[in-house]
Formats: sequence, C-alpha cells, structure tokens
Amino acid sequence: MKIKISNEVKEAIENGKAVVALESTIISHGMPYPKNVETALLVEKVVKENGAVPATIAIIDGVPTVGCSKAEIEHLGKKGLSVTKTSRRDIPVVVSQKADGATTVAATMIFASMAGIKIFATGGIGGVHRGAETTMDISADLEELARTNVNVICAGAKSILDLGLTLEYLETKGVDVIGFCTDELPAFFTRKSGFKVNHRLDTPRDIAKALSAKDELELGGGTLIVNPIPDEYSMDADYIESVIQKALKEADELGVKGKEITPFLLDKIQKITGGESLESNIKLVLNNAALASRIAVELSNLK
Repeated sequence: MKIKISNEVKEAIENGKAVVALESTIISHGMPYPKNVETALLVEKVVKENGAVPATIAIIDGVPTVGCSKAEIEHLGKKGLSVTKTSRRDIPVVVSQKADGATTVAATMIFASMAGIKIFATGGIGGVHRGAETTMDISADLEELARTNVNVICAGAKSILDLGLTLEYLETKGVDVIGFCTDELPAFFTRKSGFKVNHRLDTPRDIAKALSAKDELELGGGTLIVNPIPDEYSMDADYIESVIQKALKEADELGVKGKEITPFLLDKIQKITGGESLESNIKLVLNNAALASRIAVELSNLK
C-alpha cells in the first residue's frame, strides 16, 4: 500500500525544500467547527510565510494522505469527533475499513517518515498521565519518538500530564529534549514547569545542525524540540493547575479513560476558562509552526 502525497509536498521533498508535517487530531478532536478549520488553515499559512511547505497529514477514505487539501481539512473539521482518533495501533483497521482517521502525534510521525519529512509541528505531545504508576496510561507518542526519525516541535507535553515522569520516560528511551531559548520544559499553557530540558539551543540553525549530526551518526529516533508559549498568551500556572484538577476529578467520576481522556480534559478546561485556554492553544500552535518552518529551512540549507 502506498501513501498519497500531494503534488506540492512531493515536489518540495524531491527538490530538497523545507517541509513541515502537521497533525490532524487538532482539527477533528482539538476544537469545535469552524474554529478547527480556520486554525488548521492559519497554521498552514504561517508555515508558508516562514519559508516552508505545509503537509497536513490524515487518513482520508482509508488512504494515508500527506498534504491534505483545503476540502479535505474542511471535511475533517465538519465530521469532528466522529472521525477516528488514529494512533499507531489504529492505522490498519482505519485503512482497511476505508475510514477517515485524524492522526495523533505518533501516527503523523509514521506517515511523515514514510514521505521523507523530518520536521513536524504540533501543539503538545502526549506523555505519562497522572496516576500512571497504577493505570499504566502512557501515550504512544513517547514510544514513537524513540523509534521514528521525525523531529517534533511543540510547547512541551500537555499540562494535564505528569511532566516529570514524561521526561524520565523520554530519557529512558534515549530521546533528546532540546529547549529553544529555554532551560526549562514548558508546560503547554505556561512557559515553565520546574523541570529541566537536556539541552538549550538558541537559534533554528543550531537546532538544525544538531538534527543533521544525529542523522549523520545514524542514531535513529526523533528529537523533541520544546518551544514555550509566547509570554503574552501564557496562562497563570496556579490557575490552570486548579482548572486541571477540576477537570481530572470530573473525568474520574465519569470513568473517562484511554484515548478519550485528553480531548475530554482539553474540552473541559476550555469551558471552565471561558475559552481562554483555547485561544492560548491556538497561539502556541502558530508559534510552533513558525519555529518548525525556520528549522526546516535551515535543515534544507545544510544538505
């Protein structure tokens, strides 16, 4: 089976141009319509403005698609939660049933790697959930970072997670966590978490050089580049933590588990904050897309 690559993305890859992969879970499961479609198209616009070619990835009618069209993005946005949230484990069934799939960080990395794309921008990665020492709820995103050579730019792990254990898991798997202009892991809605990153690099070129060195040494796996939310959109850490605790309590009372927990919590946090968290989410995604594009351009220039 072959993946479908749009002509624009295919031409860019063949000519060594900068390409940035984008996930589709944020479209169908991240926010309501039409905000989801507007945001996805705005993210693509930011990628282009920073010199790279956007490649939004999803499964459309059973076909893994790298470089979704505007119509396909609209389709995913309108279908919303009825689209299967697709991680590595879900891909065979979604494809064989000719269904639509919104790709998570893990699934997006897989298809980006198949297409030859090395840079991927998202909001925040999944990680080790709070209470995972008893539930063993750990996102497949972390395993994918260890095994698939795609480099992910994000605003840290989502703050609903156990950030300390997430970093420990990544360290065990040999995944480098590079802070862009920061020594500290950002916590998605906030710029600081109290946990240190492995390395700090202050320019997109320095990051591109590190990624190039990793490839030359054939070390495999991905690198996580964390980019703090812009200061003007950062939320108060104590406030967002209190909101998260309320959302976690409700999720526990309702028995929400597994892959449903993250969209449930983000939706609940959005409602409690009166939409403030959603706006912060959008701003950090745009910020990550801009940085990813600049890194992709530098990586392209190094080849």
